[in-house]
Amino acid sequence: MKSFLPLNWGVDKASKIARGRSWESGSGRRQRTFEIYRFDPDAEHDARLDIYHIDCDDCGPMVLDALIKIKNEIDSTLTFRRSCREGVCGSCSMNIDGRNWLACTQPIDGIKGTIRVFPLNHLPVIKDLVVDLSHLYAQHRLIEPWLQTEGPEPERERLQSPRDRAELDGYYECILCFCCTGGCPSYWWNGDRYLGPAVLLQAYRWLIDSRDETTGERLDKLEDPFRLYRCHTIMNCTKTCPKGLEPAKAIARTKAMLVARKQ
Repeated sequence: MKSFLPLNWGVDKASKIARGRSWESGSGRRQRTFEIYRFDPDAEHDARLDIYHIDCDDCGPMVLDALIKIKNEIDSTLTFRRSCREGVCGSCSMNIDGRNWLACTQPIDGIKGTIRVFPLNHLPVIKDLVVDLSHLYAQHRLIEPWLQTEGPEPERERLQSPRDRAELDGYYECILCFCCTGGCPSYWWNGDRYLGPAVLLQAYRWLIDSRDETTGERLDKLEDPFRLYRCHTIMNCTKTCPKGLEPAKAIARTKAMLVARKQ
């Protein structure tokens, strides 16, 4: 099988992906090939694809297990984020076989042929598979993702009925892995002002919380030609959410709330 390399037509020289090193790691009956994006800002050479061969009989079942094996036993310079290994923290989000996903929940056997691993789409790369999320976190702070009230503090906790609590299902579970935002073409072109599906999903989660008392102010911050309305319902966000959430539905319902309050 030929190694995959982008055609790089019309791409700036500094952004082209070169053919990298092929690392050998012994033999085994269940050898799998990984092509992994490598970029070191301090190195003289440009981005490249390195090839690694892994014996799956001596490795865990997930792509993250293979990455950890590569770093521990083959190439210690490989850089990536990871933490919980249980699909909870969102740290190991990356582009795996053409889809943004969590490396800890992507089975190796679920991918045919060569397994190609890249950073999340269209985000600045710090090193290898690590992208810069500073701008995304700043946008997340913009929506003020915490409970806000205007009345006096209750003597005990703020109560919520089971029905009101159920309204949050499908929205509170977001782990801010930003798989959806990295896969959103609208965010690629307008990321400086468009908040993107992950942040807008979080915004909707607070808009519908029955305990929050600042719905009007929250909607005021979103009523902007770019912050909300750059969504064109492409649906990549819903397809690539590893938690099975629907950011596009949250965005559509937020638009409906803005329309309803004007009637």
